[in-house]
Amino acid sequence: MKLGVLGTGTVGRTIATALVAKGYDVKLGSRAADHAGAREWVERSGSHASQGTFADAAAHGAITFNCTNGMHSIAALRTCRDALHGKVLIDVTNALDGSKGFPPSLFVCNTDSLAEQIQRELPETRVVKALNTLTASLMVDGTRIPDTDVFVAGNDAEAKASVAGLLHKAFGWPREHVIDAGDITASRGLEMFVPLWLRLYGALGTGIFNIRVVKG
Repeated sequence: MKLGVLGTGTVGRTIATALVAKGYDVKLGSRAADHAGAREWVERSGSHASQGTFADAAAHGAITFNCTNGMHSIAALRTCRDALHGKVLIDVTNALDGSKGFPPSLFVCNTDSLAEQIQRELPETRVVKALNTLTASLMVDGTRIPDTDVFVAGNDAEAKASVAGLLHKAFGWPREHVIDAGDITASRGLEMFVPLWLRLYGALGTGIFNIRVVKG
């Protein structure tokens, strides 16, 4: 299966590396086709790894992960509009604005979310919010902290099922721990969890933690 990953930061490279290790054919996309960081990743990752522009990666992937910086996601995705037509886009981004220091604030919240903005920008793309509530190393290892949960949100039930299946097959997330949070507006809550995540990171001194939903 061919997959695209947009973004060469920690999240993008972590996801792309985990996917290649599972045998997927992955193209890592960046602003420039000859991005040095992407080239280094390809050289380390073997024959199932390649690089290109954002549009190249989106065209390559049957499913594409959006791991771009949230502040610049819309601009990056505009270059992929045609390549993402009708496809599933897994949005891993967060609407973080670090321009005023740490901790960052959210540049959109409450009545809107970055995932909703992306869905409006790309109405023919099936956007599914997922993985944004975790640190990168836990995104790709659903067994590291047993019995904790990850979420999906989006308007297309079939797309969410495809993403849940990929999270299970590629990253080991047990199907019963992939919770469907609802339509794309549920992304508001998933993105607004991140300020709490940052506070917990400070309190715990590590990002290796996750949450579990327990029904009474």
